[in-house]
Amino acid sequence: MIKICELAYRNPGMSVEDFQAHWLNKHGPIVARIPGIRRYVQCHPKLAGYKKGELACDGVAEIWVDDKEALRAMSQTAEFAAAKKDEPNFIDGNRLVELLTTETVIKDAPMPRDGVKSISLLKFKVGMDPAEAQAYWRDPHGLIAKKTETMRRYVQCHVRLGANGKAEPPVVDGLAMAWFDSIDDMRLSAGTETYARIKADEINFLEPGRIGTILTEEHVIVG
Repeated sequence: MIKICELAYRNPGMSVEDFQAHWLNKHGPIVARIPGIRRYVQCHPKLAGYKKGELACDGVAEIWVDDKEALRAMSQTAEFAAAKKDEPNFIDGNRLVELLTTETVIKDAPMPRDGVKSISLLKFKVGMDPAEAQAYWRDPHGLIAKKTETMRRYVQCHVRLGANGKAEPPVVDGLAMAWFDSIDDMRLSAGTETYARIKADEINFLEPGRIGTILTEEHVIVG
């Protein structure tokens, strides 16, 4: 299974509210008609997050397909073309980032209804072998994070090595996704010994200052 993660940014001059409304109510149904999509989720940042300025991105789309053949077949359909045609109506195409990832579930539990989903955009330490960094992120770091008591679910999305077909490394090496029942529960976790261990361990594989986190509301469109 391949998981496509798209980091979306709204068009210049477009409000966050208009961006989210178009994405959910107009673009979502168009994408839902594309054959071959197993699951499609939109992650909309909480509006309160913009009080301090712009976020790491304006939203994350997650799309699951069976394999690369299914992805190629999907991209040749009229429904896919219709979705791409709609993107300029709300997405800044110059900033759109599309990543092919492998999803690793570290902590599995039912996703809370009306909860909060934290998404962190990660960049591995400069000079560290990407395969080594991915392995370290899974274990031991993943096993440390798994012990966060108030966290309901925790998933790592590892960018597939060489999948972008370019010599330069991807803009983002991975996405860490964590679900909580509420923002209060998430904040409560930040005061624990486990959280301190997580932060202390990040320097072993992540580039300092290169972590962007957004708090989102999850909208399941397909699946």
